[in-house]
Amino acid sequence: MELTAAIQGLRALTNKSIVKVITDSQYVVRGMTQWVTGWKTNGWAAASRRPVLNRDLWEELVDLAEQHEVQWVWVQGHNPHNEGQDRADRLAVAAARERATGEHN
Repeated sequence: MELTAAIQGLRALTNKSIVKVITDSQYVVRGMTQWVTGWKTNGWAAASRRPVLNRDLWEELVDLAEQHEVQWVWVQGHNPHNEGQDRADRLAVAAARERATGEHN
């Protein structure tokens, strides 16, 4: 889900942009800032020599990120002092509920 969220966010941009992607996923941040170069060099194999999981999503995220100037920022999940994260969580829960029930608020 974290990869898909980042992909959808970058897909929404219509022009080359300077973007700060803020996520509580160390997997996404480390993947984009530390691991992806090695994966590409190794033919999308991880350090374990096994294929990178979710390669299709990683490749799409890399392609989208290369169209912009992206800063990847990790924040602690469920931090009560992070107002933006709380708002994003409320919006995600509301969207999931709306999708499940078909109700619009």
